Amino acid sequence: MLDAQLQSKIRKLWDRFWSGGLANPLTAIEQISYLIFMKKLEDEDNKRQQEADFAGGKYVSIFKGHENCRWSVWSNYSADEILEHVRDHVFQFMRNLGGEDSLYMQYMKGANFAIPTASLLIEAVNIINDFHIKEQNQDTQGDLYEYLLSELQTSGKMGQFRTPRHIIKMMVELAKPKYGDRILDPACGTGGFLVNAYTHILNANKKNGVSTLTPKQKGILDEESIFGFDFDETMARIALMNLLMHGLKKPNIKRLNTLSRPYTEESMYDLVLANPPFKGSINEAEISDRFRIKSKKTEILFLELMFHALTPTGRCVVIVPDGVLFGNSKAHKAIKKLLLEKCRLDAVISMPSGVFKPYAGVSTAVLFFTKGEPTEKVWFYDMEADGFSLDDKRTPIDKNDIPDIIERFEKRKDEPNTDRKKKHFFIPIEEIRSNDYDLSMKYRKNEPEEEKYEKPEILKETILELERDIINELKELKV
Repeated sequence: MLDAQLQSKIRKLWDRFWSGGLANPLTAIEQISYLIFMKKLEDEDNKRQQEADFAGGKYVSIFKGHENCRWSVWSNYSADEILEHVRDHVFQFMRNLGGEDSLYMQYMKGANFAIPTASLLIEAVNIINDFHIKEQNQDTQGDLYEYLLSELQTSGKMGQFRTPRHIIKMMVELAKPKYGDRILDPACGTGGFLVNAYTHILNANKKNGVSTLTPKQKGILDEESIFGFDFDETMARIALMNLLMHGLKKPNIKRLNTLSRPYTEESMYDLVLANPPFKGSINEAEISDRFRIKSKKTEILFLELMFHALTPTGRCVVIVPDGVLFGNSKAHKAIKKLLLEKCRLDAVISMPSGVFKPYAGVSTAVLFFTKGEPTEKVWFYDMEADGFSLDDKRTPIDKNDIPDIIERFEKRKDEPNTDRKKKHFFIPIEEIRSNDYDLSMKYRKNEPEEEKYEKPEILKETILELERDIINELKELKV
């Protein structure tokens, strides 16, 4: 983790961006990302020059003819000239760097420089210089960017928001990504799942702290293993920077709505990790015609998309709203039937409604399914605590089910899992079918004093959700 002095400097930078008129955290992170990218660009160029000199070869600097676009040059400009120079020269140089398919071109496409004052730019440059990005190890660079992202405290219009890192880590621990897996997040946001999967694979291939991957294997991991898409250009750009900051050399991050017609990939990925947006619905005209389940609800469409994206034995760990578990519309039943009969639904982990605060109070669950064989029984776990209070403050507490979830999931086949008064148990597929494919925690037999009731606002949203489903089905029947 970052030291207290560095955290203090980042908070100071946030305050300066806020007072300077950049109140949107996404915009602020984006602008800071551009500056970090500018510095990393020169660091990488210097490194390649040193390698060429050592090997006795030749290297043509990417700054040839544009020496005044080097960070080390323009960052020392006076307040009278720095803002105009970066905006009109450095930024344009970066936007035109490399060919059409280059990482730089991809990263800077559609980018806009929005730092409004020279004083704010100079302060940001000074703080980034203090980060000593060139000298610091990759873990510290990653921690730096994670700390920046921790300021994202709002959700987007489509219900997308930053998934808590301890929930991501739990899901990655359950999925156990390994070298050779092609990994996808079809709605990657800031790239948290992909970063954690990548670092999990790196850590799993170390002996005495040293990587056991050959240079060729590391190249395959960096360039052919990690894939992410997001419909929001800013999110895609931030995800790409997040992966770069964590050491991945060539992230496969693209701006694309994977629910739309341009996305056509099928049977390509060994592992899907995701928390797709599940607020509202998508315009019917934009939905790809490859979907067999007719719905405008994004959570249902994403589940079918993930099923199709997986290889014949691929696995998926995904967050869904509770409505998917108990919903009894035609579309809800169809997607659950698909996951139960065309896949092995390994686990349903119900999470308390406060897990995503302060973004939202919606109740959610984690589904783990493996494509290619039908389900015989489903392992349920009723998470009651995730290590933080379930209010907007989300302060750390001692109660935390996550370590138990990981351990119990690993041992689920060796334990009886028959006592439905416990937090975890198996339910046979026959019983689930007889209950109209219900996957909610209705199967848990709580003692009377343990009865749990949702807050009124959560119950209200659940009722409204059911009403919307009924109205949509009625409209379809009329058609």
